Order: sequence, then C-alpha cells, then structure tokens
Amino acid sequence: MRLQYLFVFLCGLTVFASCNSRTEAEKIVDKAIEAHGGDIYNNSKVEFDFRKIHYTIYKTADRFEYIREFSDSTGNVKDLLNNEGFVRTVNGAKIDTLSEEWTGKYSRSVNSVAYFAFLPYGLNDPSVFKTSLGETEINGEKYDLIKVTFAEEGGGDDFDDVFLYWIGADDSIIDFMAYSYHTDGGGVRMREVSAVQEVGGIRFQNYLNLKPADESLPVEKMQELYEAGELELLSEINLENITVKSLNK
Repeated sequence: MRLQYLFVFLCGLTVFASCNSRTEAEKIVDKAIEAHGGDIYNNSKVEFDFRKIHYTIYKTADRFEYIREFSDSTGNVKDLLNNEGFVRTVNGAKIDTLSEEWTGKYSRSVNSVAYFAFLPYGLNDPSVFKTSLGETEINGEKYDLIKVTFAEEGGGDDFDDVFLYWIGADDSIIDFMAYSYHTDGGGVRMREVSAVQEVGGIRFQNYLNLKPADESLPVEKMQELYEAGELELLSEINLENITVKSLNK
C-alpha cells in the first residue's frame, strides 16, 4: 500500500511540475483559449461568410483544413489549404497552372482569415513564441499584454510578423490586437472588438480595423496612438452566418 501511495504522490508531483513549467505568457494564453472556446475548437467544423466569401474551417493540434468558396467570372472557385498544401479548383476542375507566387498569395489569404477567425486558438502552436510584456490599461480596463512572434520553420510565409494581444486581466478575453506585417508592402494595424457572437460554445469576434498615418511605426506604438485618437478606421472585419458543427456526433 505504501508503494501505491508513493506512486500516486510521484505522479501528482509530475503533473504539478509540468503545469508550473509553463511561462507566464503561456498561462495567460491558456486561459484566453479556454475563455474563447477551449476544447470545442478541436472538435468542431466552423463555417461562416466573410466579405461574400464562404469559409469552412477545421483545425486540431496536428491537422488543419481551410476552404473558401466563391463565384467570379471564371466560375465556381474553391480554394483548399491543408497540411498537404494548396489546391484551387474552378467548376470542379483542378488548376495546375498556378505560379508559385499566386499559390503563396492565395494560401496567405485563406490562412489569414482562418487565423483571425479562430483567435486565440492557434497561439499554442509549436511555431508560436509568446512573451509577457506585463500589465497595461486601456479605457480603464486592465489587460495582460502578450507579444507573439513565430519560428521561421513552421511559421509560414509570414513568420516575421509581430503580434500584440491585449487579454483581459479579469476575464481572459482579447479586446484588442495589433500586428506588423511585411508582405504586400508591409504595414501595421490595430484591431478593436466591435461585436461578439457565441455560437456552439465558441466566441467569435468582429473588429474595427485601424491604421496609423505612418505605417512604418513599430507595432509597440499602437496603444499610444489608439489612446491619442490618432488611428483611422480602415475597414470592418465582420463574420456572418456562422455555424459550428461538432465532430463528436
């Protein structure tokens, strides 16, 4: 019996040590993922419309499949991005003539919509590096400020982008984010949550997409510019007709 108790005690110590090995930034992000949907993300297929394009998103810890579908002058277009790569079909026929440049552009476009729609899920991917920048305050609310960068291997074509997330100190909800990017000429943006929809246990957020007059500024300046009223509204990020289908059924 004593050996049995010792085994249980040692197992408990192992779990405790594992939990406490996570950094402060990782713990904050863990709570944010849980507050926005938690394990439901892993077991769901999500569909929504964004700017008249239909998206179907599925993502687990090691697999993902992002689909967007729309019609244009060429016909019915379907873009598929998954672990194997990118494929475009038009009216059901695979397009084999896409250049590497356009394959990259389409892949980044599909991935970007999926990334933002599923935030903060994905911030625990192995290619994501998280750093706590301490506590800050916006509009009288306290936030944990988290900086995110990406490994070159596994971080995608946009691995050198930098993101900031303002995560509520009390509710673990992301109310603001900002990021710098280098593709398509580069720039910097800040997003403010404008509306919330909870569907199937997942929190989906719409955003006001803001930009500074000088887009060469570092992303760390965005909070200061926001509070000074020096960011202009560039666009709105609105998800419509959201459905969440559990894959466990």
